[in-house]
Amino acid sequence: MRILVINGPNLNLLGRREPAIYGSGTLEELERGLRDKYPEVSFRFFQSNHEGAIVDEIQSAPDIADGIVINPAAYTHTSIAILDALKAVGLPAVEVHLSDILSRESFRQHSFISAACLATITGKHFRGYEEAVELLIKTLS
Repeated sequence: MRILVINGPNLNLLGRREPAIYGSGTLEELERGLRDKYPEVSFRFFQSNHEGAIVDEIQSAPDIADGIVINPAAYTHTSIAILDALKAVGLPAVEVHLSDILSRESFRQHSFISAACLATITGKHFRGYEEAVELLIKTLS
């Protein structure tokens, strides 16, 4: 099973960026933790601060993945392009957010991306990614 994990803008700063909100773990620690916990999964990890690069990665997904875990970060609330790319490729996807976006500022409470996803998991920090992977394993099995 192949899972593409996409992380959006500023997630390359995990561990330094507002640890009270996003936790103290780094992106590298997240990736290593998923590889260690799910050795049966072939992961591809991608992070970009650029919307078009994320769209390009999603468009390439059918050739490299069976499912997608995506944390679009700030693009959650603004990107119709990412939504359309997810719909276009038609792979099962799960949206993840480290923080609970529903309890944050009002502008963070709407997700365009969720319309193309099996589920949205928020506020569980790194555990949310694990739940997303588990949901994809169950869905794809």
